[in-house]
Amino acid sequence: MGDVLYITAVLYGVWKFAALIKYIRNKSIGAIFKREYLFGMLGKILMLYIIFNVLWGLNYDRSGIRSQMKLEQQEYSKEALEEINRLLIDKVNTCKTGSINQKIAYSMPADVFKKTYSIYREASLQYPFLQYKNQSIKSSFFGTLGNYLGFSGYYNPFTGEAQVNTTIPAFLQPFVCCHEVAHQLGYAKENEANFVGYIVATSCQDSLFMYSAYLDIFLYANRNLRRTDSISAREFSEQLSPAVKKDIQTMKDFYRNFQNPVEPYITWVYGKYLESNRQPSGMLSYSEVIGDIIAYYKKYGKIGGR
Repeated sequence: MGDVLYITAVLYGVWKFAALIKYIRNKSIGAIFKREYLFGMLGKILMLYIIFNVLWGLNYDRSGIRSQMKLEQQEYSKEALEEINRLLIDKVNTCKTGSINQKIAYSMPADVFKKTYSIYREASLQYPFLQYKNQSIKSSFFGTLGNYLGFSGYYNPFTGEAQVNTTIPAFLQPFVCCHEVAHQLGYAKENEANFVGYIVATSCQDSLFMYSAYLDIFLYANRNLRRTDSISAREFSEQLSPAVKKDIQTMKDFYRNFQNPVEPYITWVYGKYLESNRQPSGMLSYSEVIGDIIAYYKKYGKIGGR
């Protein structure tokens, strides 16, 4: 229903734009700014903004997962970042071996969705605030379009659905599901959704989900390290197993096929949206999950839920 709503909104927007052009041709440009027209347009935008905040947007002001888990967020050193890279490499390589040997394979997106429901149920036994009652994960109508626009999943605040781009490589989909469900539970900020999804996926005994989460977070951690020490980051990347390196290359090749001139502008707009909603780092907010994982490691002596 969320995707149908978006399609309807786009068609409505096109219709209104065409009506605006006709209005301009029939009258003067100054007529556009007449009180009735201007106030009508602003009223609709304001109503949409109010509905968004009432349904979900106020979650940006929540104290969040750090408060619930009593994690002390602080600046971390390069040494701490290197240690997390080292620990994640071991997890990624081990889970990749386990996922290859795992007898259960998820051939259909619905299987991944069902497993996501299951592992959230397991995680809620340890973390009651992660109880997932209204289960609703869907394949996005805009899978191929999403590849061109640069998204792998999204949450619809108007219908409460988690939408997953099921055209992306299969090994990425489990963590995307866990991330979008975190948004459903009210964790609005991207680093928090990453952290919740990571804790849930690494708390289960499913190698495919653990691998998906550890790989995604390792890429963030390695990218963060590269900003301060590119040589050290490269050395850690070289320690990945050949099978993991093959997956990373598959991912790069996949996204390279969809590169286009429009995507950077879409990314810029979304970054500004994040900045306007309590995430001053914009698109870099996703990688701030590493600070949460380092704080979790300092408190519990482990980097995953298991």
